[in-house]
Amino acid sequence: MREIFNRVEDSESVHIEVDIDTEDFQDSNPWLFSLFIKSSKIDEDSDAFDAFLETKESIIIALEHENRAKYVGSRVNEGWHEFYFYAKNSKNLESIVAHMLKESGYKYESSIVKDAKWDFYSKNLFPTELEFHNIQSDKIIFLLQEEGDDLLISRDVEHYVSFDTSSQKERFVQNALQNGFRFKDDISSEEFEYGAALLKEHAVTNEEIKKVVEELYELVKKEHGYYEGWSTTLAVESD
Repeated sequence: MREIFNRVEDSESVHIEVDIDTEDFQDSNPWLFSLFIKSSKIDEDSDAFDAFLETKESIIIALEHENRAKYVGSRVNEGWHEFYFYAKNSKNLESIVAHMLKESGYKYESSIVKDAKWDFYSKNLFPTELEFHNIQSDKIIFLLQEEGDDLLISRDVEHYVSFDTSSQKERFVQNALQNGFRFKDDISSEEFEYGAALLKEHAVTNEEIKKVVEELYELVKKEHGYYEGWSTTLAVESD
């Protein structure tokens, strides 16, 4: 499954696509193959972008043929489109790509190094816990938009948290109340007995949700807890 998100590195926004289902390949594919492509034609607003995406998928199919390599993700940074694969061995990967790109007109570079522990993948592609929450938030917001929600309308949004102990939860709730949240209910699950549902009134734009989730996440982590996500009701502006 591919997930898409943005990460800020050295004050620059990096667009990341990552395949999070790679467990079956991590023991058998120790070689990291990197392919960097740059061209003035690679612009999401240009007519040539669809052709570039077709080239990307063709390269993935070719390198994954007979389980030669596994595509694990890409990064877009400073005009370069970076594609990453983990391969069983270092043979033929560069020649396959060179054959496919020789008529493309794209400027490209490639390299292959051994990375048996998949350090690059875990540090530079795989989402952090907070980034996973932001990815999930984007999906919820997209569904709200599909239903005609006016994201700018403030409404009560429920946020859910869990803890290993009752004292952790109580300390967290007190801190959250001081930061503008309202307590709604105690909650529990099979995994965590001590949890809480909190309320805060705010809009559900990507910017506002990200700000509130990051604020709450910081409070949760101070008590070694777990942020579980959020939900809300549909809000449609009346005529």
